[in-house]
Amino acid sequence: MAQRTRFQALLPWLILLMSALYIFVIPADPHGVKLLFKIIPMLLIITYTFLHIPKNSKRFQWATLIGLVFCMFGDGLLDWFVVGLSAFLIGHLCYMTGFFSEWRFSAWRLASIVPIAIYAACMGTQLVQALQEDNDTGLIIPVICYITVIGLMAWSAIMTGRLWATIGSLLFLASDSILSWNLFVSDITYAGTLIMTTYYAAQYCIARNVTEDAKH
Repeated sequence: MAQRTRFQALLPWLILLMSALYIFVIPADPHGVKLLFKIIPMLLIITYTFLHIPKNSKRFQWATLIGLVFCMFGDGLLDWFVVGLSAFLIGHLCYMTGFFSEWRFSAWRLASIVPIAIYAACMGTQLVQALQEDNDTGLIIPVICYITVIGLMAWSAIMTGRLWATIGSLLFLASDSILSWNLFVSDITYAGTLIMTTYYAAQYCIARNVTEDAKH
């Protein structure tokens, strides 16, 4: 039991170390090695989450764990963009299911749907326009679906009133916004670093939401 506790305490530092190693040290080639090191932080985050799910677990905790697994598959399959996007989409649906099960009504939190919807609409308009200009119209529907789902995921996290869930969901929204803008609209300086830094931070915060609940 003591060893497990020590391992749990060590995991956040391992996640930080392996994330930094992937972002700042591991070269782009060979691609297989780069992909392996991309997945390792997610494996550690999944392990961290699993070890913190108590025996009297709630639905949102398992939904979060399943969402993390699908996001990890999304990482590995993103070279096949629509396939990877679909895995992330399922991951967000899992997160959303968990967050909505922890709904805590508040008028101001409910109103947060307005700026999220405006942001999603503006981002979606820019992306659709860029896809049309590039004659890549086959991606329009998948991209619109993804923007809608991640926007709802962020809103559902806010509606829980949980700090870690809210921070994680907004960081995820930021990460995917940078990725999609850089991919379809125009280049962003240090895009890779910004995307992965916010992404790993987002996933850790979402996992941390489970661990915080397990303490109560």
